[in-house]
Amino acid sequence: MAESSLALIPARAGSKRLPNKNLLPVAGKPLIAWTITVALDSGCFDRVLVSTDSEALAKIAREYGAEVPFLRPAELSSDTASSMDVIRHALAWLEVESGMPQTTTLLQPTSPLRTVDDIRAAFARFRDTGADSVVSVSEAEHSPLWSNTLPGDGSLAGFLRPEVLGKRSQDLPTYYRLNGAIYIARTASLQAQGGFLGANSYAYVMPAERAIDIDYRADLLLADILLREGGHS
Repeated sequence: MAESSLALIPARAGSKRLPNKNLLPVAGKPLIAWTITVALDSGCFDRVLVSTDSEALAKIAREYGAEVPFLRPAELSSDTASSMDVIRHALAWLEVESGMPQTTTLLQPTSPLRTVDDIRAAFARFRDTGADSVVSVSEAEHSPLWSNTLPGDGSLAGFLRPEVLGKRSQDLPTYYRLNGAIYIARTASLQAQGGFLGANSYAYVMPAERAIDIDYRADLLLADILLREGGHS
């Protein structure tokens, strides 16, 4: 029997940098619609559920085919509420309503360039490795070896480690960063470890150009251009 699989899309109304950003238009659709559409089109999920505190977001989500069976309480929609808080709330509702899904995937609506193929490939990685979880990553735009903290006076003394001095960027190791686009986990493991990263977690590597995370207006404008020019599937 196939495993039951949930896609959970968290979408609160509040956002300090971009108010109501999940409803903002991107390439002709509300931002959240891009994630709902690829989740449904991927064929990887039995249910695509949006967790939101906003009636306006709930209405749009339903129009694009997602389920919104409840509104998230205010205490889980603040700046301090974590993704795991939102996941636990949704899973608790599902356990009572229809039973716990065997796999839970978090798809943040701020990653509109994630494609159907990305979701399918991440699930293939999940199956092939026998992982407890698979999380999407992208190559870091700049090596963290070129970075450091600064003292109060702004001095650069000792800013770079000796082994980095005199090296070209292409001579340094390749680093990867979490990109926030795809988080897949066995629900039991997710609950037990309280997150998506554990001893049996694997990476799904996505190209950096599909890993834009909408945080600022410039991110929104860039995503709009890339979606209009490059298509999306």
